[in-house]
Parts: sequence; structure tokens; C-alpha cells
Amino acid sequence: MFKKLIVSIAAAFKNKKVPYIVLGGQAVLLYGEPRLTKDVDITIGLNIDSVDKIADILKKIDIVPIPEDFHQFVKRTMVLPLINKESGIRVDIIFSFSEFERSAIERANVVKIDNMDVHYVSLEDLIIFKIFSGRPRDREDVRMILIKNKEIDLKYIKKKLKELSFEDRDFLKTFTEIVESV
Repeated sequence: MFKKLIVSIAAAFKNKKVPYIVLGGQAVLLYGEPRLTKDVDITIGLNIDSVDKIADILKKIDIVPIPEDFHQFVKRTMVLPLINKESGIRVDIIFSFSEFERSAIERANVVKIDNMDVHYVSLEDLIIFKIFSGRPRDREDVRMILIKNKEIDLKYIKKKLKELSFEDRDFLKTFTEIVESV
């Protein structure tokens, strides 16, 4: 069901020229170990001014906003939570605001699924997103991705994590600890 949903979204976004990447648990399934995931996370290369455009595009494929006042929710969180009526699968659309997110969209890994090009976050950028998120599940995802994939541009990851770190969050240190545990 997830595959069909992702392909439908990819086709809709391609048709309307919406830049995007699939990330989160669905990307972990591509690069890491199989694990349970209950939703689809997609970052788009548009700001929140495009919320109505995105809601309209996805409504045409039976994916509708969950919050009644989704405009206020998006203003507060930069996320548009939706649900596919047919499957009950949740889809979170994340509006990009950082240079890193926009760069990650440009660096997308195109994966052919059912004859459709689907834009997944690159392996390296997925690791960066996971480190940035910092939850225990994300740290474990990074560990499994490092074990499974030998062709990883560690230099790029370290450079970006150093750039993204700030006073009380040293992302490079977190990544180094995970690398050393593998």
C-alpha cells in the first residue's frame, strides 16, 4: 500500500512540478534495515505560502488534511499532516525553509518504482536528517544504515554536520559516536 501511495504522490508532484524528497522511515527502508513505519514523510521545495496548492494537488489523489484548520497548523509547525482515505496511511508534507533542505532536494536519489521516478533523499542527507532529529530510533537507523552501506561519503556528512551544529547540539560529535560504535 505504501508503494502505491508514494508512486501516486510522485506522479502528482511531477505533473505540478513540485520539487520533493521522500525521507523518514520510507527512506530507511531503501537504505537500511526493514522496520515498521506507519507514515510517509516528504519534504517539498516550497514554503508555507504553497499550502493550498499542495492540499489541492493531494486532494485529487484522495489524500486530505487531518487538522481542520490546517493553515494555522502549518504556520506553527511547517508540516501539513494528511491522511489517505483509502488506506488510512498518514502523509506528512514538510515545507522546506533551510538551505540544507533545499540542497537535499537537489541531491535526490531517483528510484524507479512501477515505472515512476521517485525522488528519495540521498543516503548521506538521510543520515544528516536522522542525526539532526536525534531521537533514539533515528540514532539506531543511522547505525543500521552505516552497517549496511559501505559507499558513504563520510567527508560530506561530517562537513554538513559541523555546519549545522550549534552551541548546545554538536551533531558531528553524535555522528562520530555512532560511527565508532559500528
